[in-house]
Amino acid sequence: MNEPTGSMHEASGRMTFEAAQEWLLARARDAGLAIEVLGQSNRELTLAAQNGSLEQVTEAERAGIGIRLVDGEGRAGYAYTEDLGVEALAWALAEARENAGLLEPGDARIEPGRALGHSDSVGDGLAEPLAQKLETVLGFEEDLRADPRVRQVPIARYMEREARLSLASTGGARGSYRNGAAGLLSSLVMAEGESLKQGFEIALETDFHALDPGRTARTAIAATGRLLGARPLPSGRYTAWFEPRVFAQLLSAFSGLFSGKQVLEGKSRLAGRLGQRIAGEAFTLIDDPTLPGRIGSRPFDAEGRPAAPLTLVDRGQLRAFLHNAETARALGQPNSGHAWRSYRGPLDVAPSNLYVPAGPGLQPATGVIVTDLMGLHAGANPISGDFSLQALGLELRGGELAAPVENFAVSGNFLDLLQRIVGLGDTLEWHFMGACVGAPMVEVDGLSFAGA
Repeated sequence: MNEPTGSMHEASGRMTFEAAQEWLLARARDAGLAIEVLGQSNRELTLAAQNGSLEQVTEAERAGIGIRLVDGEGRAGYAYTEDLGVEALAWALAEARENAGLLEPGDARIEPGRALGHSDSVGDGLAEPLAQKLETVLGFEEDLRADPRVRQVPIARYMEREARLSLASTGGARGSYRNGAAGLLSSLVMAEGESLKQGFEIALETDFHALDPGRTARTAIAATGRLLGARPLPSGRYTAWFEPRVFAQLLSAFSGLFSGKQVLEGKSRLAGRLGQRIAGEAFTLIDDPTLPGRIGSRPFDAEGRPAAPLTLVDRGQLRAFLHNAETARALGQPNSGHAWRSYRGPLDVAPSNLYVPAGPGLQPATGVIVTDLMGLHAGANPISGDFSLQALGLELRGGELAAPVENFAVSGNFLDLLQRIVGLGDTLEWHFMGACVGAPMVEVDGLSFAGA
């Protein structure tokens, strides 16, 4: 048996990711097994301010290795360990093999791969001293309290996440990358007369220095303050303008409709509709893991396939689904390179930077600007596409603000909504919702509102 290369910590016997991967690959080859070894480490830092003082400092790290093993009968077994010692690695390999043996013969495979190198999208972007980050969050809370209408600031936080992923397989894939983000999160309560409103705001950047606490605080205050004095909206059909963050929320909630895995499992209403028109001509949808400076960017997917942009919808016409190798093979479609898994989970499909490109611009006239949606988890069915969501907004008449409005629900079906899109704003905004999601303002004709 060939001994693997790589370093090992002598005191504990704990290996580096690379050494652990080499150890596992060597044992798998000797046993005639095909495996894929994914290593992940995550570091998170949270700083919370309250009433001008630091309320909380939380720092956590977690790391582990996950094995995906395919035996000679095309059965895939999984196992993981957070202990990178020899005994734990040997156990995980045996466990993955045993788990594969519990399944019926299948068509799982470890894909052929190549050297993918190392990519680092963070660099020194998160390397500032803790003292400067503390100063940032304290200043952020102070900025949030600058408006006299602010009654409470329940949340003023600095957040930081750094992740490293390393992949190696008996198929030849080998590579690693590091990414991360810094962010500011706020919740504030504002009052004017008897009107009381609560708002949330988050700003994320891949570099600490790109954060602007003053601007983020002003955005939060403006977004919440404009809704003070809201009145009930009468029921009816209105032209709706979804603000970028709101449409990004909807897109994130229903992104599974574009998953090849969901199609394969009979959970997408878009199954069998490739080449058909599913949206208004103004609507195009792209997922691009290669975008520079975006939180969801990556050089390759969880199977080692190099990243590439993918147009899912082109001017209203469905062109593709998000695929890993397994779903693409099963459906006879191209592998889009969107395999995803954590070291603790099985192979899946997921977007990276999913966005609607900006359009020529809008001139809102008479209708409702939807500024906030509530209850997305309970009020949206990601399989059927149906939704009924409480909302807040701004009513417009003749292009002028008539009043902020509340106590109404937006309801319909997401695929029907896509067909009703008639225009797009000229500014693309990015938001992080599990994946990185981008959208401009979106104009939808004749949407149903249930109000007072």
